[in-house]
Amino acid sequence: MKKIYISMFVLSAFFFTGCADDFLDVDQTQSISTDDIELFNNDAGAATFVTSIYSKFLEWDMSSFGWIGLASITSDDADKGSSPGDTGTDKDVLDALTYNSSNPSAESTFTAQYDGINRCNQALNILPKLDKADSALRERLMGEAKFLRAYMYFTLVKCYGGVPIVDHLPNPSSIEDKNMLLTRKTAAETYAFIEKDLNEAIAVLPVKAAYSDDEKARASKGAAYALLAKVNLYQKNWQKVVDNCNLVTGYAIAPSYADMFRTTGENGVESIFEINGVGSVPIKGIQGYSNTQGARGTGGWGWGFNVPSQSLLNAYEAGDVRKDATIIFRGTTLYDGRVIPATVENPMYNLKAYSSLYTDAWETDANIICLRFGEVVLMKAEALNELGQTSEAIPLLNQIRHRAGLGDTSAASQADVRTAIWKERRVELAFEFDRFFDLVRTGQAKAAFAADGKTFTEGKNELFPIPASFILQANGLTAQNPGY
Repeated sequence: MKKIYISMFVLSAFFFTGCADDFLDVDQTQSISTDDIELFNNDAGAATFVTSIYSKFLEWDMSSFGWIGLASITSDDADKGSSPGDTGTDKDVLDALTYNSSNPSAESTFTAQYDGINRCNQALNILPKLDKADSALRERLMGEAKFLRAYMYFTLVKCYGGVPIVDHLPNPSSIEDKNMLLTRKTAAETYAFIEKDLNEAIAVLPVKAAYSDDEKARASKGAAYALLAKVNLYQKNWQKVVDNCNLVTGYAIAPSYADMFRTTGENGVESIFEINGVGSVPIKGIQGYSNTQGARGTGGWGWGFNVPSQSLLNAYEAGDVRKDATIIFRGTTLYDGRVIPATVENPMYNLKAYSSLYTDAWETDANIICLRFGEVVLMKAEALNELGQTSEAIPLLNQIRHRAGLGDTSAASQADVRTAIWKERRVELAFEFDRFFDLVRTGQAKAAFAADGKTFTEGKNELFPIPASFILQANGLTAQNPGY
């Protein structure tokens, strides 16, 4: 019986992932024989190929320790935390911006995205062949796969710049496909590919309200428009940002900021797309996400990494409810009654990663919010202001401030409103993996890191290094980022 096996080293091996029926219960090591494909030629079988993509976001290498280090500990919002002598493998050098091309977190993040992209390509390859499955369902599933592939490529282009674009399952005997796997495209080409995937996803995805309650974590038309607006934001295509933000409908600003980051508020009215870490057996949630960021020491429950910085704490205005909804303070009691004793090692921890229901010591039911309507409002405000429509941007900025318990902004000029929006993004989206990339895209990085006691080297630190192992394997087909 012929088999197509999972076997991946960075990009150049070719694999076919098997998957189970449950949204979160996926056997990542199963292989599927070509003779057994017919077993999946039905609605439930078709869905499993996209289920395996979502399941990737629950894994340690995709959403947990390495990603936390790369996208959060590097920023001025966070410090390494934990015990002084515990480096977390590389979290100390990430915190200091002194990492090199052999950095484990940069490598694991790079590889994890391509693992997920391969799952997307598998789904897009097999779904058109499942002719006994409902045609509308297959179209929707292909739209989900394209949205998720676009999401992963957006992560890659933010982190590394232009990257290899793998848009189909490679043929092991094809020189062209080998070159596809190992040849880096430009950032502009990568963004164009992302936009193509998102526009094709938009054409077939339903609105969020069309999904049943047990499918609410799936990608929707609104999620694709929101991500497309964010892709436009990073390219400074301001009118497109406004246009796509206007198409994100059916959502609202949640009345309570704090509730969004508790199990009671998951997938609520503001949520556009989030990683669903529900507590079910055998996979109980996102591997190590809450534990690695939990309070460390006597009376604690975790490793204590990725702690709020003094710089972030100082950024909150008096009366801003987002401060206590974002930061766990030593010596306080949390909303669920958990006491944070004075014996924990660090004075502050990340409350957005906290789960009050620990299904065991490692995996919890905490979700990760990836896209929400509050950010859509801020993206539209930023774009309108850059287009010279400052008077239209200010009410949007104030909408976010009012939910935080603050009054209207005092900013009036375009320059002052720009600064106010950037400041609002910082405190609104703290610990949601945007701050480092916001500093880079807005040109604030060098000054912001200097104020936080870190040296940001312009011309280098805007991007993370392409893994040295991949550069070696590419054998001249891909060049390293400057400075590494």
